[in-house]
Amino acid sequence: MSFSLGIIGLPNVGKSTLFNILSKAQAEVSNYPFCTIDPNVGVVEVPDERLKKIQEIMRSKKALPTVIEFYDIAGLVKNAHKGEGLGNQFLSHIRKVDAIIHVVRCFKDPNIVHVDGSVDPKRDIEIINTELILADLAIVEKKMQSLKLKAKSGDKKIQAELEGLEKFGQSLQAGKPDQNFQSDLGLLTLKPMLYVANVDEGQPFEGALPISIKLEAEISELPDKDKQELGLEASGLAKLIKASYQLLDLITFFTANDKECRAWTIKSGTKAPQAAGKIHSDMEKGFIAADVAHYADLAQAGSIQKLKESGRWHTEGKGYVVQDGDLVLVKFNV
Repeated sequence: MSFSLGIIGLPNVGKSTLFNILSKAQAEVSNYPFCTIDPNVGVVEVPDERLKKIQEIMRSKKALPTVIEFYDIAGLVKNAHKGEGLGNQFLSHIRKVDAIIHVVRCFKDPNIVHVDGSVDPKRDIEIINTELILADLAIVEKKMQSLKLKAKSGDKKIQAELEGLEKFGQSLQAGKPDQNFQSDLGLLTLKPMLYVANVDEGQPFEGALPISIKLEAEISELPDKDKQELGLEASGLAKLIKASYQLLDLITFFTANDKECRAWTIKSGTKAPQAAGKIHSDMEKGFIAADVAHYADLAQAGSIQKLKESGRWHTEGKGYVVQDGDLVLVKFNV
């Protein structure tokens, strides 16, 4: 299962253009299981220069990068929480993703109408955030009503849950959702959020990742050779994908043999058996140990043989926390 981010914002801020650029860069879905998905979902490769290096060292015939999903969510408008502009439907789409990319219009173009008549990033951010808060308030209040009926039984666990929801509801009403609140209600305001400022070329913007989506669209049309000659490989698009990865607190580990070298996505802090389960559930169930090489050590050695000779190819047990860039060879019972 891939991790996913929903691209949101007001209409005409560049969301769909950004999604279309990402979709052009999407992975070969035939390489990944269960990738027959809706047209509004792009399965995008996460750029990682380490993959090619590991492929060279391990002499793998092919390399498969890890992926992340981006959902194109139609433009939200004021009163979306009440259903304006099919708001309820779009808000439900946001609940399904792991994190949010909030695109804010900062560019000026008289040919592209702004839904509120003028370019005002601060106002636009407040409109969207208010809609997310109001949508969450409706869910919290509905849940509280249900718990109040159950709390009459005197169940302390239910009473504690009700009190927690009441406090969180108060933080929502104050416009400052308590980010430490734990919930399984799919609350929008608790999802990690990355602001993307859709700027004119070269325009700075504080507190957000500045991207000229128009420029990125033009870059995406260029052949790969031209991108390399112009030094455009590290585009704003690549920075967005990496920033999205970091937003979700994700890391990459690798597996490799002579057939293929592959990158895998896990949450930071994942232990070796659970990382092995990402490859195949049988590996987690029958996990014995894992031979591990840190990427920096492997790259410096230049080969597994030299790495072993240096004593930096080590065996780890069930308690080992996989590090970003680790090359992992899992030992398990079938």
